[in-house]
Amino acid sequence: MDAAVTAWLLSQLGRDTDLVDVTARYTRLGTARAVAIEVVRERLAALLAAPGSVSVPGVVSVNFSANISAYERQLAELLSGEPPAPDDPAAPDDEDTGGFGLIQLVERPRR
Repeated sequence: MDAAVTAWLLSQLGRDTDLVDVTARYTRLGTARAVAIEVVRERLAALLAAPGSVSVPGVVSVNFSANISAYERQLAELLSGEPPAPDDPAAPDDEDTGGFGLIQLVERPRR
């Protein structure tokens, strides 16, 4: 795992992520995207297993639905291939990557 992959994983998972754990997962899974997906799925599962909200009238009220939604959005983005990871395989030349092409407009001669 090189510095670019480590930086990408820390940007996706947070600076307080355990690098030893991430390195072990990267060795096992082989790609940074797979590591990020696995970690986000674990975090989402932990939130879903806990109560969604806790309220003590007059003292405190905590709701985790926004956190759950944020992890679901992040997981959907990672599964769709966004943002690109440094070790993602390059798209073949004949595959459309959704980029912009150039068209040259040429005036036709008048009759």
